[in-house]
Amino acid sequence: MSLPTLLTQHIVRRPQRIALLQHIAEQGSITRAAKSAGLSYKAAWDAIDELNNLADQPLVERSVGGKGGGGAKLSEEGRRVLRLYQRLQALQAQLLEASEDASDLGLLSRLMLRTSARNQLHGKVVRIEAQGHNDRIRLELARGLVIEAQITRDSTLRLELEIGAEVVALIKAGWLELYPADQPGRPQINSLPGVIEHIAAAEDGPSEVRIGLPNGQTLCALAAPLQLSERNLAAGSPVQVRFSPSNVLLGTPL
Repeated sequence: MSLPTLLTQHIVRRPQRIALLQHIAEQGSITRAAKSAGLSYKAAWDAIDELNNLADQPLVERSVGGKGGGGAKLSEEGRRVLRLYQRLQALQAQLLEASEDASDLGLLSRLMLRTSARNQLHGKVVRIEAQGHNDRIRLELARGLVIEAQITRDSTLRLELEIGAEVVALIKAGWLELYPADQPGRPQINSLPGVIEHIAAAEDGPSEVRIGLPNGQTLCALAAPLQLSERNLAAGSPVQVRFSPSNVLLGTPL
């Protein structure tokens, strides 16, 4: 089974995050792996979430609150990705030796866009429905989870979207709304079931809420502490994550 194109590109463009897999395999702990990789505990979790979201199957299997801040091990898919990364390290060394000018690598780096959107979910286009000047794009995420995006027809053409195309859905944390799992959904609004895994309270401002989805992907939302309290949402609570299709941005490989 081949890797998703977007995950493969991530391996090439951001190898420091893939290297974290090696540390997890060796240390068996998020805390110790983060220290070995020179990352903060939070940065390591963020990296794992991003990698799992871009893969068809989770690369890291974790348990919160174990010895050393939480146990972790690579899944079979994670071990396969790690082997690919190790092969690419050898190829990278050859590339650096063969490069005619160091500026060549700088040019490539500038052409590879990063995004400030916290949530990046890998998916495939399964339906494109014309709605006037806009298109409704249905995406299938890992393990059959489905969301929809609304973009202009011009954007559909510019991105060369078609059925089966691989995309990354970008959703800012502030665009997600959290509701109790038993509250009825709203028509035409994306609603994903999940479980609140962790709430990081801020001294001044909204709390950062990490939500685990049933397909192994992860979302990060921002929510006011009072709102969480009023809706009886806490760590371990089942939750609905709602967001408008117009708040889903799409990206495709260059």
